[in-house]
Amino acid sequence: MKNLPIDPQAMIFDLDGTLLDTEPLYTQAAQAVLDPYGHIFTMELKRKVMGGDSVRSAQITINEFDLPMTAQEFLDQRKVFLEQLFPDAEEITGAATFLEHVTGLGITTGLATSSHTHLCELKISNRPWRQLLTTIVCGDDSELKRSKPEPDIFLLCASRLDVEPAKVVAFEDSRNGIEAAKAAGMTVIALESPYTTTEDLRDADLIVGDFLALI
Repeated sequence: MKNLPIDPQAMIFDLDGTLLDTEPLYTQAAQAVLDPYGHIFTMELKRKVMGGDSVRSAQITINEFDLPMTAQEFLDQRKVFLEQLFPDAEEITGAATFLEHVTGLGITTGLATSSHTHLCELKISNRPWRQLLTTIVCGDDSELKRSKPEPDIFLLCASRLDVEPAKVVAFEDSRNGIEAAKAAGMTVIALESPYTTTEDLRDADLIVGDFLALI
């Protein structure tokens, strides 16, 4: 592989916007919830809520428009749309090829996603590369105390992989995710996205356009 900042024992991947191009689907579903109220889910708001805990993100959206609902009610409404969209989500360019490549080199791989288990399974259950992920930690894991941008999810995933955080390369696409992985003591590679700016990704150790740039 080219350009890696360290020689890793393991790699931990975010899911949304990193392995799967689900961010447009989240936007579409959030907009569907907002439509009856005449509000627009803007790119600015999208950047605020990306990469964090779903309840926190829902509450930010509710506060933005003073919506007459709880965070859970917002998520329940959004979930109806997401369940229809997730199984056919497109993969990020080179994601499957890269996962196959690194596991072939003997590098252990894990997933650290803010998505709850049910939605995570909708996204990846039909993916050939799911079996390559040794450990999957979701946002509703019983051992998870704090969500991104806190480091807990990355530390928990590394612990289950039995790898020291300093020996891990984490892949992220959001400011919250990068902050979480860096706080965990990991080397972070960020993937460029239409939903982020250079400023959002500035704390990453390396920024790439897609996974193929590393092979």
